[in-house]
Amino acid sequence: MGTLYVVATPIGNLEDMTLRAVRILREARLIAAEDTRTTRKLLTHFDIHTPLTSYHEYTDPAKIAHLVDRLAEGDIALVSEAGMPAISDPGAPLVQAAIAAGYPVVPVPGPSAILAALAVSGLPTATFLYLGFLPRRPADRRAALAAVAALPHTLVLFESPHRLRDALDDLLTVLGDRPVALARELTKLHEEVWRGTLAQAIARYTEQEPRGEFTLVIGGAPPQDTTWDEQRVRAAVTEAVAAGRRSKETARAIAQQAGWTPKAVYQMLLDQD
Repeated sequence: MGTLYVVATPIGNLEDMTLRAVRILREARLIAAEDTRTTRKLLTHFDIHTPLTSYHEYTDPAKIAHLVDRLAEGDIALVSEAGMPAISDPGAPLVQAAIAAGYPVVPVPGPSAILAALAVSGLPTATFLYLGFLPRRPADRRAALAAVAALPHTLVLFESPHRLRDALDDLLTVLGDRPVALARELTKLHEEVWRGTLAQAIARYTEQEPRGEFTLVIGGAPPQDTTWDEQRVRAAVTEAVAAGRRSKETARAIAQQAGWTPKAVYQMLLDQD
């Protein structure tokens, strides 16, 4: 009986490849890869000659069933283009199918953009919530953020360069001006970690074109202050209006901090001229 090995691969720097990962890829009978071209370059670098087959998010159920059947012949290593398979990358359906068929599934851990960015963010790391990629549609994105706006956990998410500025706008609108670390091109030649607030990040990437893939680490909701009076709520509303934020998501974020109802805060937003 073979084992399905879920193998992490470098997110940039090839020196992050673990000795165990190299051994597993050499000894497996087959490697199922998200991008066979990228994986072939990795295998060439480490002088690995194991056969490759394609496995990605569009792989049909028949191919998944075939891969599970191949486990009867020996071990299979599952890799994604970079990082850990099944974590915002293809892999979960194959893992589930192998488990259902009674085959061992073993992780071979390694590089992770999530943990790398969190560790150097300077933000609390005791508890965090990983959001993956935010929804593409603005309304869905704001709704997803509103659902976690009151949570105290540090938030970690991925974003592409062409959607970064829109995402930052929605983060500020829904969450308020929280501390943030933007990690770009982690472990690669042009690696950069920028730290500031969401408002400062918007200013930075309004002047500067975003480049590379981003991992964002955002501070959790501050402890709820129950001492908000009407004057303080009106001051928060005035600040939001001045910043061009006059939406239900803004009202909900202020209401969560103030202990008011979103309806009352939203009406106050509408009444502001």
